[in-house]
Amino acid sequence: MKVVIADSNLLPHRRRFEDRVAPGVDLSWHDSFDIDAIAADIADATVYVGGKFPAALAEASPELRLVHVAGAGTDGVDFDALSPHTLVANTFHHERSIAEYVAATAVLLRRGFLEQDRQLREDRWSSPVYDRTLRQSSSLGSATVGFVGFGHIGARSWALLRAFGCTGIAVTGSGSVNAAENGLAWAASTDRLSDLMTEADVVVVSAPLNERTTGMIGAAELASLGPDGVLINVGRGPLVQQDALFEGLSTGSLGSAAIDVWYDYPSPDGIGAPSPRPFHTLPNVLMTPHSSGITGETFQGRVDDITANIGRLAKSEPLTNVVAGDNFTAEVPIS
Repeated sequence: MKVVIADSNLLPHRRRFEDRVAPGVDLSWHDSFDIDAIAADIADATVYVGGKFPAALAEASPELRLVHVAGAGTDGVDFDALSPHTLVANTFHHERSIAEYVAATAVLLRRGFLEQDRQLREDRWSSPVYDRTLRQSSSLGSATVGFVGFGHIGARSWALLRAFGCTGIAVTGSGSVNAAENGLAWAASTDRLSDLMTEADVVVVSAPLNERTTGMIGAAELASLGPDGVLINVGRGPLVQQDALFEGLSTGSLGSAAIDVWYDYPSPDGIGAPSPRPFHTLPNVLMTPHSSGITGETFQGRVDDITANIGRLAKSEPLTNVVAGDNFTAEVPIS
């Protein structure tokens, strides 16, 4: 069995990966997504590991049985180009790291620490103790937190925020979340998105991006969150309309935001603006480069999931986290 690995996030865990596959499995590592090099290497591969799998790679890999994404998102896979016998699987393990980001940014923004840091660097003590025109901030524990999406990320974030004493509410596409079982005040379908945006002090966006959710949060929703509201987007950038987000933040109709997912992404050298709008000029935005889930623990867990599925494929056992394809495979010899 040959496995082609083209996700550079796994390189720091190469030894862990190699230690967890059976002897005789041929591992071919690529340190970058060079489509020509990968296409030349993948013709006799059984498994491909990586986040990008365009039609050109599908055409070059007639024997491929599994595309395993090293993360949750499968939007880089051209499903229409896949052979009927090719499975697609994903993996998670990012929810704990992202939940830490959500909790940290919620505190920073709700308490006004981002602005206080900026002001003190200019020798101004931005505190109501010294400036009577300033209001005392509200604690995170007194906040109602609204979750737009309540999957792995939303649930794990709520586990942390609940410990602060927050009240939680949630909307999801299916509307199937049980509020009582999850300690939420209420949970509903996205038909109640406007109610959530009105009631919440902090909104955590982690819904999947699809035709129904693209642009689901616009000017009206942001205005409902209001000038004291905090928006934290760890889902996908286009879930929130970028023009409405920029205008809301720049005019003050939205209080502040932590944005970890963006509208434009850089070239492979990591250089590039995240949006055509100048978010970097706004003092009420915490900007991060889609890094909320990037920790060693995230990718150690993903390596374990991927290598376990490679073992299952070799033994003709059902795979876990299959998102496409018939999860029944004929035995694939290791060598």
